[in-house]
Amino acid sequence: MSAFPPGTILGYPRIGRRRELKKAVEAFWAGRSDLAALEQTAAELRSQTRERLAKLGLGRRDSAIPESFSFYDQVLDAAVTVGAIPTRFEDLRDADGSIGLPAYFTVARGEGERAPLEMTKWFDSNYHYLVPEIGPETVFSLSSDRLVREVEEAVASGFVTRPVVVGPVTLLALAKASDAAPAGFDPLSRLADLVPVYVDLLARLRAAGTEWVQLDEPALVSESLPATPQQLADAAAAALATIGGATERPSILVAAPYAALESTLAVLAAAPIEAIAIDLVRGDVPAAVPGLADKALVGGVVDGHNIWRGDLANAFDKLEALRGLGAAQVAASTSTSLLHVPHDVTDESKLDARLTSWLAFADQKVEQVVTLSRGLVDGRAGIQGELDAASAALADRQSAPGVRDGAVRARELAQSDFSRVSYAEREAAQQEALGLPALPLTTIGSFPQTGDIRRARAQFTRGELSKTDYEEFLRREIDAVVELQEEIGLDVLVHGEPERNDMVQYFAENLDGFAVTENGWVQSYGSRATRPSILWGDVSRPAAITVEWSTYAQSKTAKHMKGMLTGPVTILAWSFVRDDQPLGETANQVALALRDEISDLEAAGIAVIQVDEPALRELLPLKKADQPAYLTWSVDSFRLATGGAAAATQVHTHLCYSEFGVVIDAIRALDADVTSIEAARSRMEVVTDIAEVGFDHGIGPGVYDIHSPRVPTTDEIESLLRRAVDEIPTRQLWVNPDCGLKTRGYDETTQSLRNIVEATRRVREDIAVAV
Repeated sequence: MSAFPPGTILGYPRIGRRRELKKAVEAFWAGRSDLAALEQTAAELRSQTRERLAKLGLGRRDSAIPESFSFYDQVLDAAVTVGAIPTRFEDLRDADGSIGLPAYFTVARGEGERAPLEMTKWFDSNYHYLVPEIGPETVFSLSSDRLVREVEEAVASGFVTRPVVVGPVTLLALAKASDAAPAGFDPLSRLADLVPVYVDLLARLRAAGTEWVQLDEPALVSESLPATPQQLADAAAAALATIGGATERPSILVAAPYAALESTLAVLAAAPIEAIAIDLVRGDVPAAVPGLADKALVGGVVDGHNIWRGDLANAFDKLEALRGLGAAQVAASTSTSLLHVPHDVTDESKLDARLTSWLAFADQKVEQVVTLSRGLVDGRAGIQGELDAASAALADRQSAPGVRDGAVRARELAQSDFSRVSYAEREAAQQEALGLPALPLTTIGSFPQTGDIRRARAQFTRGELSKTDYEEFLRREIDAVVELQEEIGLDVLVHGEPERNDMVQYFAENLDGFAVTENGWVQSYGSRATRPSILWGDVSRPAAITVEWSTYAQSKTAKHMKGMLTGPVTILAWSFVRDDQPLGETANQVALALRDEISDLEAAGIAVIQVDEPALRELLPLKKADQPAYLTWSVDSFRLATGGAAAATQVHTHLCYSEFGVVIDAIRALDADVTSIEAARSRMEVVTDIAEVGFDHGIGPGVYDIHSPRVPTTDEIESLLRRAVDEIPTRQLWVNPDCGLKTRGYDETTQSLRNIVEATRRVREDIAVAV
């Protein structure tokens, strides 16, 4: 078999430079195009990606180019490929037992009474994956040949690429037990049944012309999964013994990104595989272990998580140190897949040129990998010019105006800034000030961003709509949202956020120290993409941001209107953040800006203020030793932002897409008066954790899964709400959707909210009778 290429990447953005895949997929879902048109667009995107990567310097026929396309999610791809779909979707299989693209989308999004797979965050990134459901009843079989066909497609166009598949250990470690599974069932116990399907798949890929295959096994670096590191290492040894021992297979690269591989490196070195990719951005160069002499070590020295140009000389130093471990070959790579970064910084015509010189998007990172691989082949002297240029850019960044702002750094903090009066005192003050009913009804913040809103925003951005006309349009939108909520019967209202393009970018555009992109799209989940802002310097708030819109909305109703802010951790998590100082320092700068905003909202008469922290869980380090420090600074930054609020001001927060049991103590430590959380898609699993830890603040477990187009029935919502009432005292409970309604349409939103109100009415009646 062929040698491993001197340089590669672990994956590439797949939504298209202008979100072509998103548009094609959503057109198919809406019935505006057919399956053939969608497949054609996808094939064109795959072809463009191969050609682009070859042009940037990756080899056409040496397996340097990863075949990492996905219509929706790579974990769903793997689950569908091995036939691991819940029994509620079994009737969607084709006559030959295969799972086609329409069925694939139904598993992802749900349909009618069929709930979709649960969704959560991919390790410590802002990408969301679909959680497989696996039980004793799951029958594993090769149920999709899509990856094989994509390899054949590449071969036909003159490429030998490297297909990327989520490995069997990670697939099972990330799965949840199916509804049919007995209590305590562990999906990882099905490993021996699953592995033969991978053997079959690899044989099919080899026959199609594959020389190398990449098995992604990031579970092997995590200490935050239900399985222990030792259990995961043992599972990897067993799986790879069978997979690697197969005779008809390509060479195997096992990639373990997102943190240091540590002791499991010895397990992979002893396995019958040909290459190991390790993350040298999140981890150090490891010590030598037996078994590397016949393997390639692929050093992930170019940061796949962030957009900074970085220290290329240091990256090459790591590769040279890696050579000292005695491996048969050392190759350069990215630390993770590049799906976490935008396509190309040269697409950004409006960014400051000096800032641009500090950046590297996906294409620039490919070029860095190619440079480093050339250095591995030809020696350091051959790339010294590129190393020096990167070092000069790094030095320029450190000395540029705004990166360090004396006025921001001079602001002193006292311990009292991080806390409010006791929750008991606040609860009494808020009951008197707000006068809310049992099980108060609210939403998370945003209402549907309609085509009219997007068009008006685009027209305003292009100068085709005056500021006066645009603001009048926004006021009409707010009027309609307030009127709708009052008519439906909600208790605490929101203004719908029509003025906000994104919950982070909106604040980034109004805070110093940030820049925003035109085309810096990154996939969040499925067809959804976001444009993370760039936090490059010290952060401050030059003027109030949300007060005008909140006070206008409050003037339209006698009910309480929530002021809506995005919390410091989420602003960091959903931005590309400076890497030249500790995250906690940056978080406190953002928190102080938000603290000032809260003060202004209070002065304007806003009595309920929500500070969203949906990303609290996602930044949690994968290594347990690093978690306490993170939880300390993340909680402190939220408390700094909210610590100046008066006792009668009700502070809400919102979290979603998380295994809340892992951070339940941190959620309690936030000391928000009310916390709303995602719970509908997981069927209220989180309420048990809440009850067990004695959580005594207000809590709103979501009763409406807004990431599916289906409208939940009143009975379904009532069932979820009754489970919450059974486990949590009624005085604490709020009723709300899982998340904001931005991505939904008005018809489904309105009907869902009406069903929520009716379900709540039924439960309230029973509570009143019981009292």
